Amino acid sequence: MVLVATRNPLNLGAAARAMSNFGCAHLRVVNPYEAAFREARSAVGAGELLARAEEYQSVAEAVADCALVVGTTAVRRRELLHPLKNLEDGARLIRKRLGKPGARNAMPASRVALLFGSEKTGLSNQALSHCHWLMRIPTSEQNISMNLGQAVAVCLYELARGGKTGGHGASRHEVSDGGAKKVQPAGAGEVERFTAMLLDALRASGYIQPRASAVTEEKVRRLVRRLNLPAGDTEVWLGMLRQMVWKLRREDQA
Repeated sequence: MVLVATRNPLNLGAAARAMSNFGCAHLRVVNPYEAAFREARSAVGAGELLARAEEYQSVAEAVADCALVVGTTAVRRRELLHPLKNLEDGARLIRKRLGKPGARNAMPASRVALLFGSEKTGLSNQALSHCHWLMRIPTSEQNISMNLGQAVAVCLYELARGGKTGGHGASRHEVSDGGAKKVQPAGAGEVERFTAMLLDALRASGYIQPRASAVTEEKVRRLVRRLNLPAGDTEVWLGMLRQMVWKLRREDQA
């Protein structure tokens, strides 16, 4: 669970309590608004989980070891540039990636990051650019936005409905399933390294223009995540891109 720019410590504590209720043991926070969030009184029964929460300065750092990154959104009037799944379908896909009991055609167990944004603004476009797809809770159009703690609880309940919950680490090996090998996808950290090198190549080639660099970088990041790179392929791609960047910069200096 990754909570990004949470403003109210009580909401963060309520989210931790919901995690404890449903057996989700790993909490990561990105730039929480209130430094004293670990003392939130709303974390009833989840004080230890809150005390162990890991703090990060960026979403990229928080999800670096995850093979699947899912963002949550209330949608509203926002133009979405990611695939959007309803809660039931999204939870089923997450269980599959976690290798949960009850998940049909489960893949090798992977770390999955489920992102929740600020209570006021949700996840920024920059944060969303690190996601593979988005998920929403089907709420009433008259009051579409949920309290952060409630949203976390509903999502974790849906995950728990289809199989036993609990923390699972990521296995980085291929696993045989009935004779067929299922390839482990690259982790978010590996994908981000590839993305950074690709962006370097695009800048060196003149493809990225300074005035639109932020928007272009978000588009490139989304595109790369749709490729679903296998774990063993990223180093090969990185080697190719490094050579391209070296060649382009050498020609510029000539």
